[in-house]
Amino acid sequence: MITRRNLMMTSAAVAGLGLLPGLVTAARAESYDSVELMVPGPLGDEALGDKTAAVTVIEYASMTCGHCAHFHETTFEPFKKKYVDTGKVYFIFREFPLDPLAAAGFMLAREAPGDNFFPMVSLLFHTQKEWAYSDDPVAGLLKIAKQVGFTQETFEATLKNQKLLDAVNWVRDRASNQFGVNATPTFFINGEKMPGALSMDEMDKAIEPLLKS
Repeated sequence: MITRRNLMMTSAAVAGLGLLPGLVTAARAESYDSVELMVPGPLGDEALGDKTAAVTVIEYASMTCGHCAHFHETTFEPFKKKYVDTGKVYFIFREFPLDPLAAAGFMLAREAPGDNFFPMVSLLFHTQKEWAYSDDPVAGLLKIAKQVGFTQETFEATLKNQKLLDAVNWVRDRASNQFGVNATPTFFINGEKMPGALSMDEMDKAIEPLLKS
């Protein structure tokens, strides 16, 4: 359980966690009830695209996951341009923090000034090596946060927000307990579970048949 206490550990202690990379499991065909999958967390879903699209893609990710960063740096933009921006796919991004620092990243994204959740997520993934794997990750995270308008005070207030942390934990725990998520990233494409940093070709193979049905 990620708690406020371990979230607010000193920089040295956080650095000593040995941040987990995305866990990798063998892919296998598993389908889940789409109605259950569409239940949002306490904070609501962060989503892009047309909610009435024929295909819904849900991603569970961790901000400190190298595989998640790779997906967002290589596949996400082409995927978004081809499917989300054209109204073919409704994309939902959900929190599955693997460690306290990842939880902190999500909390900051949720509270990003100007309602800039997705730009903040993109920035955190793009700069992941600068903060998640630095000698002083909390200081690194503060430096990134200040680029989008956080102050020292709002940064600290966000990370001390127990209600916000509980909401992030809720999403992760439900994904683990009800949908068997134990790796990041994990995708659900119209209910079918697909773990791993999917390539564009893999996305095409999963999505195109659903658009023709």
